[in-house]
Amino acid sequence: MIPLRETACGKLNLTLDILGRRPDGYHDLDMVMCSVSLSDEVRLMLGTGQPWTVVCDRPGIPDGQGNLCWKAARAYFDAAALDPGGLRIEICKAIPAQAGMAGGSSDAAAVLRALNRHYGRFTETQLRAIGLTVGSDVPYCLFGGAALAQGRGEILTRLPALPENACFVLVKPEFSVSTPALFRRIDAEGVTERPDNAAMVAALEAGDLPAIGRLLQNAFEPIVAQTYPVVQEIRTTLLENGALGARLTGTGSVVFGLFDGEEKAASAAETLRARYPEVHTAKAV
Repeated sequence: MIPLRETACGKLNLTLDILGRRPDGYHDLDMVMCSVSLSDEVRLMLGTGQPWTVVCDRPGIPDGQGNLCWKAARAYFDAAALDPGGLRIEICKAIPAQAGMAGGSSDAAAVLRALNRHYGRFTETQLRAIGLTVGSDVPYCLFGGAALAQGRGEILTRLPALPENACFVLVKPEFSVSTPALFRRIDAEGVTERPDNAAMVAALEAGDLPAIGRLLQNAFEPIVAQTYPVVQEIRTTLLENGALGARLTGTGSVVFGLFDGEEKAASAAETLRARYPEVHTAKAV
């Protein structure tokens, strides 16, 4: 048997804009994203001689064919015309689930990276194309870092990394959001708040952390906050505790604050932990 291991980093949306529904049913998006140090660990065992299995140390995560890791492995081996002779995938979770941080997609990307490191069949571009068949966030999770993501999320442009002093506080409230339901509401009600992506890119290029904080924006946030007022409550608490900006990531439900330095982030996280059950700190990676 052959063991493989890969780290799967979470992601945050510094900005998220929805440009419209496409004829294929997906939506065109325009987003600035970054990877963060809060991460899962994905372990693979090739050649088990047993049926494929997926297990996770967190209850409620899909196993078997319902897990994106299984789908990613299936897509890789089909594209490579290979048979691993049995496969076991183990996922050790730290990224909150159903939180807008692409935890499942990042795990799937980790499977693709690990397999391609071992077999070496595909270029990075080819691997991202395989990833897109698994999920819209998978190509970005393969790309990583700070990036402008367009189309379904597969058109990726590298952006400068956030300044080294950038730190995040991540708060996961006790609700989760249905992404398809949220897109249906956006289609019906329209987008009311849009980010200035050009200004965000310029702020990243200038390394201007206060400007990055001011420019955080998510087109989904007004609708989510309307249904779940705790989103605004968390944002307000983060800002009152020194965040340069605070927003929902993805379709939620994690709300994050951007801080200038680890000490400020740690102090704010301590305050938030007294109010909310799941609070993390992270760096951009």
